[in-house]
Amino acid sequence: MDKFSNLKGKTVVITGGSGVLCSAFAYAYAEQGMNVAVLGRTLSKLEAVRDKINALGGKGLAVQCDVIDKESVINAKKAVNEAFGKADILVNGAGGNHPRGNTTKEFFEDGDMENPDVVSFFDLEKENFNYVFDLNIVGTLIPTQVFMPDMLGRKGTTVINVASMGSYHPLTKVSAYCAAKAGIANFTEWLAVHFAKSGIRVNAIAPGWFQTEQNKSLLLNEDGSLTERSKKVIRHTPMDRFGVPEDLVGTMLYLSDDSLSGFVTGAMIPVDGGFQAYFGV
Repeated sequence: MDKFSNLKGKTVVITGGSGVLCSAFAYAYAEQGMNVAVLGRTLSKLEAVRDKINALGGKGLAVQCDVIDKESVINAKKAVNEAFGKADILVNGAGGNHPRGNTTKEFFEDGDMENPDVVSFFDLEKENFNYVFDLNIVGTLIPTQVFMPDMLGRKGTTVINVASMGSYHPLTKVSAYCAAKAGIANFTEWLAVHFAKSGIRVNAIAPGWFQTEQNKSLLLNEDGSLTERSKKVIRHTPMDRFGVPEDLVGTMLYLSDDSLSGFVTGAMIPVDGGFQAYFGV
């Protein structure tokens, strides 16, 4: 049997489909001859991904969608169903962080509350925390609620959530993001149990440190050099590098193909160069 041949002709829906990591997923699925619907907020970016999907041998569809707006997701599902029929796989890739949900420093120091140039824990606003939670938690809940009915009673259907190193342990500065991604880990397990007798597998992939648009300001200086935070990350990654999107593809395809991972549900697989396994000594 050809590797991942079980995926050919199936339909996958990817939220956040124009992002650095999720577009790599889309292209990998396209190479398996799949129908690939990419959902997101910026249609022009989605259309560029769709065109490459088509060029790689898949069938692409670009659908503008706001994952925290249920009506928007319902309309996106209608477009997917009209183009490809029922969805077989849902990748909840929409999510991420927002700089306003971060503290400036790793550790609280005297004087931070009075310093206008420092965002301390006490300066974090409810609205910004809510934004990060909505994007990650609600942005996973709603697409799952909307697309999962397509999967009920159908063999080989699966949901894959995108977790994070922050799902395992809190990372400094990004408190809202880590709390939300910890929620994704727990929600993945809950869904896996709840739908185990319905034939739908639910798993998560936990990327390590990858350079994306969202974390660029944390990892790179304006001149492109590594920040001190980046240097700490590399020191804590036994493989001595950041990940590249292609590093995630094999794990994503494995979780998607029930002929290879049919007894895997409720799992969260780190793809991180050893970051999660290393405690510094």
